[in-house]
Amino acid sequence: MNNTIPNTKLNNGILMPMLGLGVYDMYQKQAEQAVETAIEIGYRLIDTASMYENEVEIGNAIKNSGINRSELFITSKLNNTDHGYEQTLQAFDKSVQLLGLDYVDLYLIHWPIKEGRKESWKALETIYATGRAKAIGVANYTLPFLNELKKYSSIEPALNQIEFTPWLFEKDTFDYCKQAGVQLQSYSPITRGIKFSDERLLELCDKYQKTPAQIILNWNLQLGVSTIPKSVQKNRLQENFDAANFTLDAQDVVFMNTFNDGFRICDDPIIFL
Repeated sequence: MNNTIPNTKLNNGILMPMLGLGVYDMYQKQAEQAVETAIEIGYRLIDTASMYENEVEIGNAIKNSGINRSELFITSKLNNTDHGYEQTLQAFDKSVQLLGLDYVDLYLIHWPIKEGRKESWKALETIYATGRAKAIGVANYTLPFLNELKKYSSIEPALNQIEFTPWLFEKDTFDYCKQAGVQLQSYSPITRGIKFSDERLLELCDKYQKTPAQIILNWNLQLGVSTIPKSVQKNRLQENFDAANFTLDAQDVVFMNTFNDGFRICDDPIIFL
């Protein structure tokens, strides 16, 4: 595993880099090039999904990188249209095939779709038993969904990927995951730049001489939250990668926890209850 980005040990003992690259809304050559560049910089965690329609390109970038497969951590996710036991098994096979891999390191339920999420989780447990997914987990599972999952799961999810920022501090989900040993991971962590003008954030940028993105990403890391910022630009990829190279003071982490105003980029998963 890469030495610059710290690793976390998931609840089944496997190591995962705390910071990686999310590849939402990247397509064709742009997606392939972004992942190749990220791997050159030092990224080892790449997060894709069936829904993103770029698994072939991500697989090509992995092959072209020349990096040993064992040094990479690849995540993919079940599409909303593929819920159900047999459908999930088939969807997983297709994702692995499109990626050109023998296995993925992590496979997630992308959204807690109302119909079929129980059967889908049972399928993930079956996939995990085969060793073709080294870990399984969920995404967009806020507290009500985690409590429901607990009633029928045989395996605690290794990871829960949610929208999580200083402006969307999901404390109940954060606390649950911490207590249950489920690694929390944030997507859209830098709010697509929308909150970069927050004066409190800019004060911290001045204090640490870091960019808004670096302050936010470091906040995640200091809380023990893995994070997968997206970029296709080499300078931004490097900037995000360098967010692990300093440490926010504890009081500044606590200060940023107070920024919460319920701001969301994506849908509130509560619509699936």
